[in-house]
Amino acid sequence: MRLSKTLAAAAISLVMCSAVAQAAKCGNTGAGYEAWKDAFAAEARANGVGSKGLKALAGTSYSTATIKADRNQKSFKLSLDQFLEKRGASTIVSQGRKLKAANAKLFAQLEKRYGVPPGPLIAIWGMETAFGNYMGSQNTISAVATLAYDCRRPEFFTEQLYAALKLIDKGILSSGSKGAMHGEVGQTQFLPKNVLLYGADGDGGGINLNKKADALASTANFLRGHGWQRGAGYQPGETNFAALQGWNAASVYQRALAIMGEQIDGR
Repeated sequence: MRLSKTLAAAAISLVMCSAVAQAAKCGNTGAGYEAWKDAFAAEARANGVGSKGLKALAGTSYSTATIKADRNQKSFKLSLDQFLEKRGASTIVSQGRKLKAANAKLFAQLEKRYGVPPGPLIAIWGMETAFGNYMGSQNTISAVATLAYDCRRPEFFTEQLYAALKLIDKGILSSGSKGAMHGEVGQTQFLPKNVLLYGADGDGGGINLNKKADALASTANFLRGHGWQRGAGYQPGETNFAALQGWNAASVYQRALAIMGEQIDGR
């Protein structure tokens, strides 16, 4: 009898979870966002998201700016030379060399800890936010929630949304955190799931990717987590190029990082 009751309770629980999952339908306009948000909140609660995360989710709004940006990613279709020019590669390299010298102690510590030389880290830093000068002004949780609701890539961004809500529960993000249009945060533009997986404290003050030391430490940790081997090369065909491929799926972006990193490192 006890086993039967247990099985019955489990069955009811599965039905309820299934109903919640089915209720959280994606959409291609903002019309169904509020209903989706309510359904997703129930799902999030059932999966252990705490009160801070749920409150932040409740405060989100559908972001038409995020959807517009998501539909207009054209620079990755450029040739390598066009891409380098558009992204200001020569400026990134020249400024990057100066920042490498000015932050020599930090980069030496990062290379000792993670095995990643300054060049690729500085190239990513410059490409993503012009060395922390343009980190974005879009509300992070609204951006990620909008993309989790949107029908184009809901599975990918649902994972990012869960990560973002957990980061809020941990106090690493807040409901007011701002970043890029797709929910990337900090000086090297980490998506929430990568903050959970690779976020690192670079200065002993807790993880805050808006700070230079933490952003660069997290980036080095990401590359190591994607197979970076100390002392190996990172040009196409070399061992560590695969780690740069893990950073961004666009081949033109990957090759640009390798070129600028090599120039910054003076190789």
